[in-house]
Amino acid sequence: MRIDKFLKASRILKRRTVSKELAMNERVEINGRVVKPSHEVKAGDVVAITFGTRRLEIRVLSTAEVKKKQDAADMYEIISESRLETKPLAGTTQE
Repeated sequence: MRIDKFLKASRILKRRTVSKELAMNERVEINGRVVKPSHEVKAGDVVAITFGTRRLEIRVLSTAEVKKKQDAADMYEIISESRLETKPLAGTTQE
């Protein structure tokens, strides 16, 4: 299954266009490599998604076509979820 379709089917992201855009902007990695939206994902892969200041790492458990919301959570397991540090803008003071 394509990574953009997987992120939508697993309900990690609400829209396939959003997942496609994240991949186009090099914010999706599979097993440590930046991938394009059409990259195939399979069970056992580790996927890292960066959106905003949040980074989510998951392990793919299944790539089945899921129709029900309650079954979507069985497609992956969360490995880690973290906030990325933001750098202050140049010329601003941090109090």
